[in-house]
Amino acid sequence: MNPRTTAEIATPALIIDADALEQNLSTMSARHPGSKLRPHTKAHKCTELARLQLSHSHQNFTCATPREIIGMAAVGVGSDYLLANEVLDADRLSALAKVSENSRVTIAVDSLETIDAVWRAGLREVLIDVNVGLMRCGVAPELAGQLADNARKAGIAVRGVMGYEGHLMTVGDDEKRKMRVAESMKLLTRAAKDVGGEIISAGGTGTWDMHDQTGINELQAGSYALMDTHYEQLKIPFVQACFLLGTVISRSKDWLVIDVGLKSLSTDHGNPSVDGYDVVFCSDEHTTLVIKNESTKALANIGEKLLVRPSHIDPTMAMHSVAWLTRADEILDRWKIDLRGW
Repeated sequence: MNPRTTAEIATPALIIDADALEQNLSTMSARHPGSKLRPHTKAHKCTELARLQLSHSHQNFTCATPREIIGMAAVGVGSDYLLANEVLDADRLSALAKVSENSRVTIAVDSLETIDAVWRAGLREVLIDVNVGLMRCGVAPELAGQLADNARKAGIAVRGVMGYEGHLMTVGDDEKRKMRVAESMKLLTRAAKDVGGEIISAGGTGTWDMHDQTGINELQAGSYALMDTHYEQLKIPFVQACFLLGTVISRSKDWLVIDVGLKSLSTDHGNPSVDGYDVVFCSDEHTTLVIKNESTKALANIGEKLLVRPSHIDPTMAMHSVAWLTRADEILDRWKIDLRGW
């Protein structure tokens, strides 16, 4: 039997608020229309949600895994895919060569080894991934031009550069974040002059409105669509659109327990949030809650359902195979989270 209301959904379950999602997509596309935004599918791993992003004029997508590109192309969502992640497995990359027959596929590279993997896979377009301060992937800015030359010598076209200022996404003070983003992007635009090409790609949800003067021409944001409490602290104009629905399965005099735990949401950015409650701790299948000091509400009863706001949406989505699209308590659709895997 297909559930018609959220009360009928087995928990734990992902719930997406259709109106909040539409608000977020509209807000972002108004600021970054068309190719100015390259939405990051890693944040939701769902082709149905990507289809909505496409309907908001975004044809080009950022992906974190070959699986995401293959899945997007299979359902005809998008026409220009960027694998914004270094992959050394030429066999895995070779699956993208078939996609590139009908769509544009570009691979991020930051070393001779990643260039070689791209060449062996039969792919012929790359972006030079430049380190702009995050201790993760990316070639040193001063070496980006040389790496681009090596790619071109191998017969690979270099479309431009990308860099991710992930270490700045949640700097609390807006002005300080904006200043540090500008400094970070100077590294990228200097590298872009050495590399050549038409693309300067960077940014994310936390810096979505800080690139008007930085020189980048496409934004790689993803979490804005569904949001989480980690980004919520920035007071940016995106609202929580995705929740975990949990059921109260146990209750004592002072606390209660819901059936949402570490196997259904990520806590790498902190505990989740539940309105009216403080989270004591999360364990594998459980989250223990107590009433907030200032709240006058009573503990929910066993069997009642509560909405949980995750602190990090990307890995939370990857833990589930389906999400329920809702409006109030009505179920509108059942979406597969069909881009999981590598």
